[in-house]
Order: sequence, then C-alpha cells, then structure tokens
Amino acid sequence: MLKRLLDIVLVCAALLLLWPVMLFTAVLVRILLGGPVFFRQPRPGRNDRVFNMIKFRSMTNKTDANGQLLPDEVRLTSFGSFLRRSSLDELPGLLNVLRGDMSLVGPRPLLVEYLPLYNAEQKCRHNVRPGITGWAQVNGRNNLSWEDKFALDVWYVKNRSFALDIKILFLTILKVLQRADIEQDGHVTMSKFTGSTSATGEKHDQ
Repeated sequence: MLKRLLDIVLVCAALLLLWPVMLFTAVLVRILLGGPVFFRQPRPGRNDRVFNMIKFRSMTNKTDANGQLLPDEVRLTSFGSFLRRSSLDELPGLLNVLRGDMSLVGPRPLLVEYLPLYNAEQKCRHNVRPGITGWAQVNGRNNLSWEDKFALDVWYVKNRSFALDIKILFLTILKVLQRADIEQDGHVTMSKFTGSTSATGEKHDQ
C-alpha cells in the first residue's frame, strides 16, 4: 500500500511539473517523426496480465519495397536517439503507473512473446508490477546480458523495500543525467531474448 501511495503521489507531482515538456515533446514527435505520436505495445505485467505500455515514438515507420519495417538502426533518427538518451520517451509511462499497470520501480516489462521462455526463477519477475525503472536499469541497463538482467530483477523481487525503491529512484536520476547504458554495444536496441536454461537444465527457446 505504501509503494502504491508513493507511486500515485510522485506521478501526480511529476505530471503537474512535466506536462509542458510532454506537450512540447509530443509536438516535436509529430513534426519530426510523423504520426502516431505514441508507441503502444502489449506487455505482461503482474501475474502475466497483459496491458498496453505507452511511450513516445522514437523511430520512423519507414518500410522496404515489401512493406516490411526497415531495421531499427535505419528508423532511429538523431531526434529519436535524443529522446532515448534523455529518457523523454518514457514520460508517457507515467500514465501506466497512474492506471496501476506499472509502478515507478520494478522489473521492466518485456515482450509478451518472452513469457514461455523464462525459467522457473526468472518467472518471479512477474510477481510484482513492472516498473519504469528498476534494479537492473541502475546496474547496467542495456549493457547487461539477459541472464544478468534477469538475476537483478529476481534479486529485486526478493529484496524489495521502500528504502530500496527510493535508492533506485535517486540512482535513476543520476543515470539519466549521465545518459549511461542507453544502448547495448553494437545495437541501437537490446538484442532479442531467445531462451534461458530452465531449473531442470533444459533450454527454452523459440
């Protein structure tokens, strides 16, 4: 209850302070990247309940001759890269927190297609609301391997506390100011998760 109360108070305060920034960013996205302004994608939340996560778009919708989207590195413009480095693309996620889909702090919500690929230990990350930021984000973010990222997520779930959430929020502010760990080495986005060793030693993959 205290965590949810903290979410609501901080998000309401952030929206009051940042709405001009959000409005200005939305106008720039519409002008420089076109419509729609928002990127919406189904993501699994607590207890695997699927919701639509919302962010500002950071890529164009350019396609090839067959109508297939071009690679991420082609569609990511310098403006889109700025949105990611500054974390401005994450601001609409405050609405997900206000609705109760997400929390300010928790494991980042990943793709729905990853759900059957988790091993028994990794599934623990869905015992709590996903977060805009989390323990993995302040300890390497996209420069972590999937195994390390999931290990940090599970550690958070097992050790979460009010004090830890406050620490993560402060560390997140520092990371945003430093613009650290935004991109995985050699990639503009995180490489896809294709499976992990299960508790029984078997490999889950697509």
